[in-house]
Amino acid sequence: LPARRPGRTHIFHQYVVRIPKGPGGRSRDGLRRHLSAAGVATGVYYPVPLHMQKAYLDPRYQPGDFPVTEALAETVVSLPMHSELDEEQLEYITSNILSYINS
Repeated sequence: LPARRPGRTHIFHQYVVRIPKGPGGRSRDGLRRHLSAAGVATGVYYPVPLHMQKAYLDPRYQPGDFPVTEALAETVVSLPMHSELDEEQLEYITSNILSYINS
């Protein structure tokens, strides 16, 4: 969790979590579908690793050369994050994430 000092507000603009493929077929994309059905928006800002993007293709780099980057591109998702989220909204988002993970 990001650190926050008491009495201060945050300026975070992304809250990114990693959802590795897990038991029962759970995955980042499954979580996104689950949250979308509940009306919770998510984002994937970097779905293609840099070394695999058309503009940066280079024969020196092949898929598999950067396994951490490639794994993160498949498993990270950005959750709603802004200073106007109230406790009820945070609870709704959190409970929907937990219901997916624990299903």
